[in-house]
Amino acid sequence: MKTKQIKNQKTISFASILLYMALAVLALIYLFPLVWMLSVSFKTNREVLTSPFSPPSILQLGNYIFAWTNGKLGVATFNSVIVCGSALIISLLIGSMAAFAIARMRWKVLPYLMQYFLIGMMVPVHCVLIPLFVRFSKWQLTNQLAGLIIPYITFSLPMTIFLMVGFFKSMPNEMFEAACMDGCSIYGCFVKIALPLARVGLFVAGIMTFVGNWNELLLAMVFISDSLKKTLPVTLTYFAGPYATNYVQMFAAIIIAIAPTIAVYSIFSNQIVDGLTTGAVKG
Repeated sequence: MKTKQIKNQKTISFASILLYMALAVLALIYLFPLVWMLSVSFKTNREVLTSPFSPPSILQLGNYIFAWTNGKLGVATFNSVIVCGSALIISLLIGSMAAFAIARMRWKVLPYLMQYFLIGMMVPVHCVLIPLFVRFSKWQLTNQLAGLIIPYITFSLPMTIFLMVGFFKSMPNEMFEAACMDGCSIYGCFVKIALPLARVGLFVAGIMTFVGNWNELLLAMVFISDSLKKTLPVTLTYFAGPYATNYVQMFAAIIIAIAPTIAVYSIFSNQIVDGLTTGAVKG
């Protein structure tokens, strides 16, 4: 028995070593483009063309200064924060209320209500781009940040509702029954009980909503024409010209644009995974 246990332990340890080695190789494969892009952003164009994979001889911080000021990334970042922040708050508020109603209330149309919201996850933005532009033109919402906030909220709601329904359904009924017996209204149950217990789900839905809207390009490119109202993804396209491209300044701009999302996922990756698995298993 002891020899079998020793062999099993050796087998497990060897398998663990192979697994970690494979994960290390995958990590290097995924991190190499990011590290290379960061290295290029500190070079000159001549260094990029002559020695693209060598480290920079002198750190060219002027690439970031140019991208932030002359490239108008500062204004674009401010616009993106306003648009994504507004869409995030409103979509979480409306989505959590709708999800609580679907998960905890009993309606005659309840079996069809969730399907109605889930249809929104299957409709690509390309299908509604022209109707939205025509309608927003009549409402004078084109070239306005509000014209981006409204569709961002609309396309964020299905995923938010889908995630939050699983969290609200995982809560025991006894808590809400006891709260109702103590005189708590349905609004009190939602604010005082459901939302605090579903904060992990709100966090996960918020991260996914913010990152998706932060990187959105098509709507922002079509609806906004004023350069002072462009968002970050649209402004990045200006760094690539039709005949010539300043690669070092373009990579510096890309690093600035992706830095917030990388920081969020790096810091809160465990919470995101735990929240997704909790909602999936208990929902």
